[in-house]
Amino acid sequence: MNIQLPVVDRGSHSPAVSSGCRRGEGRDDGLSGGRPRRLPGWLRRDLPRGNFNHFTAGLLEELRLETVCDNAKCPNRMECYSQKTATFMILGNVCTRPCGFCAVSRGRPDALEADEPERVAEAAARLGLRHVVITSVTRDDLPDGGGEHFYQTVVAVRKRTGASVEVLTPDFVLHPAGLDRVIDAAPEVFNHNMETVPRLYRRVRGPRSKYGWTLELLAHVKRRNPAIRTKSGLMLGLGETRDELLACLADLRRVDCEFLTLGQYLQPGPKYLPVQRYVPPEEFDELGALARSMGFTKVASGPFVRSSYHARDMAES
Repeated sequence: MNIQLPVVDRGSHSPAVSSGCRRGEGRDDGLSGGRPRRLPGWLRRDLPRGNFNHFTAGLLEELRLETVCDNAKCPNRMECYSQKTATFMILGNVCTRPCGFCAVSRGRPDALEADEPERVAEAAARLGLRHVVITSVTRDDLPDGGGEHFYQTVVAVRKRTGASVEVLTPDFVLHPAGLDRVIDAAPEVFNHNMETVPRLYRRVRGPRSKYGWTLELLAHVKRRNPAIRTKSGLMLGLGETRDELLACLADLRRVDCEFLTLGQYLQPGPKYLPVQRYVPPEEFDELGALARSMGFTKVASGPFVRSSYHARDMAES
């Protein structure tokens, strides 16, 4: 059965980028007008086979756990759930940042739940995960931005399962000590998404986000623990040019970022930033090859690629 996906986005914790606007496909600022009328054929997918979709969803409900898969309306959710995997989203399901692309709810978050790290570990064990991806909403309201909660979750998962762990974190721009606490947990992979090019940064990611800090964060992880592999991702289709994209990739390599994801931005709803361009699969292939030639160890590049999509394959290679 072939389905056409609704207009959705990977959320603030997953990637995508366009390599430039064609005539009539958006104004120079890449943030208004020119929205394509319908999804192209390559954004159609077959329904996944397997009977674990309900099992995974039921387990998450039983353990009262959030996932970025659900909250960010990820188009890969059914595929991942059917394979008994998910990206756990800790620190609640309400974000303190107003990103222009992300479907996660924003507002005043609830208090932290002290047993959440153990519940995540329990879910990872029952799903049989060998590589566990942990992300979160941004919590500017907390004194450490949630760094200690991240630390406790990584430790609990590793103790219970022995799995490798990948964190996909907010920017901790207001809480550098919280960032250090996450690094102290020594996750095998530390992922922080660049998301888009400098010209579009504040509009896409919000007024508190800083392109330079994203690079500094990844560099700081490497300085503090060189054994941690760093990873980042970008969304394509927001109006960035090819030259801008390649400049971002060069910046990531300058801070020794090893893993890269590139995927198509999809608009979660009418109040979010419009898609300026749908990048064809062959162009994603070309960009992936260029990224590898620049020195990235592993690259995932394609319309449906998101930050944690097939993350174990990338981490284990």
